[in-house]
Formats: sequence, C-alpha cells, structure tokens
Amino acid sequence: MFKTARMRKIRIVTLDKYVAPTVDALHEQGLVQISDISDSIQQDPELAELVTPAKATPYTGKLSSLLMKTNGISELLGNSLSEGHGIKDTLMSFISPDLPVQKNVEDLDTEAFIAKAEETLSKVESKTHVIEGKLSALDSETSELKSNKSLARHLSNFDMDLALLKDSKYTSTTVGRINVESASEIKTKLSNLTDELDMFTVPSDDKDYVNIVVVTLKEFNDDVYATLRKFDFEKIEIGNVEGTPQQIISNADARLNAIESERATVKSELRVVAEQWDDEILALKEQIENEKEKNEILSAFVQTKDAYMLEAWVPVKDTEKVEQLVETTSDGHCAFELIEIEGTDDEDVPILQQNGWYAKPFEYLVDMYSPVRYNEIDPTIFVAIMFPIFFGFCLTDAFYGLCVALIGVVLLKGLGKIKESMHSFGWILIWSGLWAVILGLLTNGLLGDFYDRILHLGKALPTVYEPVNAFGHPDKILIIAIAIGVIYTNIAFILGAINNFRYGNKKEAIGSQLCWFVLEAGVIFLALGYLNPAIGMIGFIIGGILVIACIGMLVYANGAYGVMDIFGFMGDVLSYARLLALCLATGGIAMTVNILTNMVNDMIPFIGIILAIVIFIGGHIANFAFQVLGAFINALRLNYVEFFSQFYMGGKGKFEAFKASRTFTKK
Repeated sequence: MFKTARMRKIRIVTLDKYVAPTVDALHEQGLVQISDISDSIQQDPELAELVTPAKATPYTGKLSSLLMKTNGISELLGNSLSEGHGIKDTLMSFISPDLPVQKNVEDLDTEAFIAKAEETLSKVESKTHVIEGKLSALDSETSELKSNKSLARHLSNFDMDLALLKDSKYTSTTVGRINVESASEIKTKLSNLTDELDMFTVPSDDKDYVNIVVVTLKEFNDDVYATLRKFDFEKIEIGNVEGTPQQIISNADARLNAIESERATVKSELRVVAEQWDDEILALKEQIENEKEKNEILSAFVQTKDAYMLEAWVPVKDTEKVEQLVETTSDGHCAFELIEIEGTDDEDVPILQQNGWYAKPFEYLVDMYSPVRYNEIDPTIFVAIMFPIFFGFCLTDAFYGLCVALIGVVLLKGLGKIKESMHSFGWILIWSGLWAVILGLLTNGLLGDFYDRILHLGKALPTVYEPVNAFGHPDKILIIAIAIGVIYTNIAFILGAINNFRYGNKKEAIGSQLCWFVLEAGVIFLALGYLNPAIGMIGFIIGGILVIACIGMLVYANGAYGVMDIFGFMGDVLSYARLLALCLATGGIAMTVNILTNMVNDMIPFIGIILAIVIFIGGHIANFAFQVLGAFINALRLNYVEFFSQFYMGGKGKFEAFKASRTFTKK
C-alpha cells in the first residue's frame, strides 16, 4: 500500500528459432516491460564485443502500411455508423455505451497473418472503393455547381447567356469588377490601346462597383489585362457555364437537391457495408497493432549468430512466472540473469502501484501530479481518504453531493465499462459526493436553507449537529478546518522525513520537516504557559527554547534565509481556511437563490410562480456547477500544493507492460 511493487531487471537469452514464440508469449501475458538493452551492453565492454544490436523484422514496413490502410477504412466505416446521431444518441453513448464484442482470432505467424489481413482488406475495399468513388464524384460536382451559383450571383444583372462571354477563336473577353469612379477613366485608357475593342458596363449589387466586360482581339488581351490591373480590377472567371444567371442558379439548385438525394442513397449503401464489416475491421486493426508491436520490439534486443538477448523490468512477484513461461516456449533452451536494484539508485525504475480497491481509482489523481518514485512512500491512500473529505467540506450540500454521486454512478456504469480513466473518475465522484452528503446533513446544507425558507419545516435539518451548523457556528468550522490542516501537514512532514532519511538527505529532513515538529511543540508549551498559571514560566521557558531551536535548525539546513520558511509553514496551515470559505460560499449563494425565488413568487402575480421555478432551478444548477468545480480544484490544490510539496519526490514513469491489446479480439 505504501510501497510500489518491488522490481528487478531480468535478462533473457534464447536461441534464434525460439525468439518469435517467446516474444509472443511475453506479449500475451504482459508481465514485463521490455527496455532497450543497448545502453546496458555499452557499460559492459566484454559483452558488447560478443553481440550486435538486433533489428526489427522485415515485416514491420508491410505491417505499418496495412495499419495505415486499416485506419482509413475504420475511420470511414465508423463515421458512417455515427452519422446522424443526435443529442439523445450522444447521451446514451455516455450512459450506456455499446460494449465491444471480442472476436476469436487464429494464432498465425506474421507472414500468414499479413496474407489474411490483405485478403480481408481486399474484400472490404472492393465495396468501399466504389462507394468512395461515387461520393467523391458527387462532392466534385457539388463544388462545381456551387462555384457556378456564386458566379451567377456576381453577374445576376447580366440579362444574357453567360456562354457568350467565353473567348472565341479570334476574340478574347475579360469580365470583372471595378470601382465606379474608375469606370470612365479606364474606358479612355483602353481606347488608346486599339480601335479593335469594345467595352460595356453592367450595374453591380454593390453600389461602389460596376461589372465590366471588355471584348478585343486576342493579340491585345495581355495589354488590356495589364491596363485593367492598374485600376484594382477584380477578374471574374466565366468557366464552363451556359444560360442566363437566373437559369444557372435555378438549374444548380435543382441538381444540388438531386445530388443530396443521391448522396443519401450512397451513404445508405456505405452504412450497410459498415454494419457488416466494422467489427471485423476493428478486430483486424487491433491484430495489426499487436503484430507490429511484436515485430518492432526486436530492435530493443541484441543478438549473436544463433541467439537473442533481451532485457526487461519485471515485478519480483512475477519473476518465477516469466522464467517458467520462457522455459516452456523455448523448450528449455534459455538462460536468465537477474539484476537487483541497489540502494537508492532507482530514478529510472518503472512504477507499478499496488493499492487496494478503494484507493486504486485515486492513483489517477496522483499520476496527474507526477508518477511516484520507486523507493518513496506512495501517498495514494492518503489522497483517497482526504480528497473526498476536502471535496465534501468545500461543497457541504447534501443535494449537490447526491447529484455528484449519481454522476459518478453514471460514469461508472457507462463509459467506465470501456475506459479505465472514466472508471476511476466515477469512483472518485461517488466517494466525494457521499462525503458532501454526510457533511451537508451535519452542517445544515440542503440547497442552502431550502428546508427552512422554502419548506418551512424548521430552522435546521433533523440531522444537523448543532456545534457545526454552518449558518450558526462558522467559527467552529474554521477551527476544524485548521485542525485538519495541521494534522495533514504533519503527516506530510513525517512522510518527507522518512523519504529524506531513506535517500540519505538528513540535512534536508532537519530543515524541511523535523524543525516544524520542534516549532509546534514550542508553540504548545507557550500556549500552556499562557493559559495554565500552574505551568506559567516553565512553559514559557521550554516553549522559547524550542522556538529558538527551530530557528537554529532552519539556519543550519537552509542558511539565514531559512528563517523565512516559518511564514511559508504558517501559510500552508492557514490555507486550509479555504474549506470554510467554500463551505459558506455554497450555502450563501444557494440561500440567495432561495430568497430571490420567494421574492419573485410573492411580488409578481399570476406568472410569479413560473418565474420563481425558473429562478430556483436555474440558480441552483449554476451554483452546483460553479461550486462543484471549485470544490474539485481546491481539494486537488490542498493535496498537490500543501501536502505533496512537503515530501513528494516523483519518478520518471509508470510500468508499461509489453502486452497485447485485447479490446476487440481474444485468443
């Protein structure tokens, strides 16, 4: 619980002909994290002379190509199946997602698997290729029609067949827009070029511009265009159109409607293919990914003429399983070397946390901060206990807490079935919501003062413990919050001291953790001397000595500026006062919503009751969203900033098993 799984390195040597089944068996079981052995070999010159780096198999390139093709087909089929889904379908995908159906797959060698994959993809492509061609043609025609409509709109004032504006064998026609003020000047300029030229203008929808048409012999076309460009001329390409602008727009609209109907028919054909092949393609995609991973991993090995060597991290408890597995797959033609982790040289050791069912989901929150370091204490159990309490303390509303817990249940029963992160987050919300319910009932928090102001059933809920009634005794809640802060911070100091002594950082332990216990003891003696005359001066003397000793420890460990850490310590403890602030904010805003609800209901006749309901529901939804977000962020902050900062060291990465993905397939 407080330590991550114990790890060791294992080196495995096996003959060339057994490397494929060995890799396959390790991949299916997922017991090891294979690392690149090259770095380790370079540190052993004698061994480095005997081996050479291995390479990925020649099939890797082909598998990568197949994976790209499969991804494209999978995306096409997936989009087809999801097209047309509305809000209801989206919500149902969260509440009750379709669970993937695992498909039994054959145990084939890579070459046979590639042949089968190509055969499957060929069957699917024979159907999708034709459909994609139809869709592409329809898209191309749609683009052309929309372009023609745009052209017709620009030339909507032309009462003529636009085909007449195309170039002929001997003449060139230039069409475009130009500023109204430049129209007369440009006509003069063009007439100076040649007499073999005709120009006319047509009003534009934009009053500042006119449409201009210039017809001339082809030999003068370049000179005409050069002259026009001097006047910010905007050329309009006529393209392959026929008919008046109104006819072009009308014909285009009719054809676009027909295309939409044709596209719907083609998409229906694609959906039939998707329903038939989607599961098969998803399973094939997963198989290719697994096969590619197995073929690529050989590049992390070294080899001799007849043998391969690999190096992997393995949990100590699984070492025997790995050895038995390799011995079985290699018919005993293998050798092992176990390398133990020495001392605190553990920075690169992968982390495999081993928390119980309750704390397991909260590893998600710890990992958001940083992976745990191998030999430091895993704080997940503390986060699992305190995060829901902090969340509930900040929210302190039984109804809001119940809603949070229900959202957690929906996540757990919905997306949590297919996504590990959603499964963890669902449990986090459930426990956090339940604590909000408990603390809300104890502190008189149920939609603010709903029980009193709306229902008129009494000043406080029957479940309220009067000394912690948030509306009557906020001072008591502040004392509880600070007390929690002191206790939780001291737990962090203990963990930090253990970590520092474990890693040999005694000076750091003195100046960052132990000194605060001395200071707290000094403050306690000073308080006793002030409050209890029987202790009196003795308490002051002992307390003063301890405070001075704390200052001495800070100066010894951190220098003269270390004394300033006292203010940091005080800030960390006082930061827990935010628990009271958010507790009162939740109840205060909820109470304001209830007051506004009553005012609107009492002051506005007839429709007042309707407006009051809208204000009540809308106000509490807004307050719920705001306060839940604030509770989550501040509960995280108290763990990350006030707690973790006192001891957390952090490692480099989690244990990532070399393991086959089996979401859509099974053996």
